[in-house]
Amino acid sequence: MTERCTVLTPSETQIVDVIKRADDGLAAAVSLALEEAVKKAAEDMRAIGQEESAPAMQYFASVIHQRMYCLMCGADPDTLKGGDPDIAYHVIRNSQNIARHYWSADIEPYPSK
Repeated sequence: MTERCTVLTPSETQIVDVIKRADDGLAAAVSLALEEAVKKAAEDMRAIGQEESAPAMQYFASVIHQRMYCLMCGADPDTLKGGDPDIAYHVIRNSQNIARHYWSADIEPYPSK
């Protein structure tokens, strides 16, 4: 089989550029929000004498991850109710494939449906 590299039209290139800028802006905003949440929590914990109890950045990242997972699946991020189990299955399978391919995780992804 011969692989081809598709050349984008100028209009398609503009679309890709707009989406890429939006992606980059979103990633920067999420990173900044995580940093601010960690800083604010640490300050608030220090104010009540509980600085050792301040959550790590990974805690806040997991909160965002869970909310985004719910949104991707169509579930309510506050109650975790609803959502499409088929989408959930594919999102999990995609994560398994990423872990296996990029990080050499010893995992066998769910079989394709």
